Amino acid sequence: MSAIAASLTVATDAASGVGIPLALTAGLVSFLSPCVLPLVPGYISTVVGVTPAEIAKTSRVRMLGPSLLFIAGFSAIFILMGLGATAIGSTLNTHRATLQTAGGALIVAMGVLFLASPFVRLLNFEWHPAGLLKLAGRGGPVVAGAAFAIAWTPCTSITLGAILTQAAISSSAAHGALLLAFYSAGLAIPFLLIALAFERLAGALSFVKRHFPVVIGLGGAVMIALGLLILTGEFSVLNAQANSWMQGTGLEVSGI
Repeated sequence: MSAIAASLTVATDAASGVGIPLALTAGLVSFLSPCVLPLVPGYISTVVGVTPAEIAKTSRVRMLGPSLLFIAGFSAIFILMGLGATAIGSTLNTHRATLQTAGGALIVAMGVLFLASPFVRLLNFEWHPAGLLKLAGRGGPVVAGAAFAIAWTPCTSITLGAILTQAAISSSAAHGALLLAFYSAGLAIPFLLIALAFERLAGALSFVKRHFPVVIGLGGAVMIALGLLILTGEFSVLNAQANSWMQGTGLEVSGI
């Protein structure tokens, strides 16, 4: 019976199964958004201690250490946010069904706002934390990562808010933390790739900048789809199918 209950918990948990790749996607969309991607060279130069023009000439060895510490800094902040969201959600545990319905509706609303952000000035944040960059640069890569996590919040508030909502309706603090860890990975992986291969990826960055509307459209569609799946209960069906598939490969998705 305990195994069945655990399986049902995982299947209904928005912070497990198919929710995890969605969190990774949300992090990637946040990174590729118009208010984050153009500032990446500035972030890299601050973390490594070189000018933007010197990034391509800097060795990978020098880039790797500070970049990983920077990633650890912002990941820690986002994971703490996930733990906080789960703690808030757990206080409403007796109203779990209502909380999931409200969470699904909120994620749909955030998806709509994300789609509208290029057309509504109040939603289209332009965040240039020059002062914060200087302060973070004096504190080292870890402090810089933590500072940038806070600085990114205004312009990633919609995608981050959707993932925090998932964490709030999850069944455990571990699930919520894992969800934000994957969100952080969605930000971290492209950041690290660009830091280590800036010159090679310059063309890809330009391509993404020219196609920002596609990024916005895909991100909004993913959030709306996720919210609708939670609202209709189909999220549990997808998670159950994911569990079945993982069992077939010997990699079962289990409760944490």
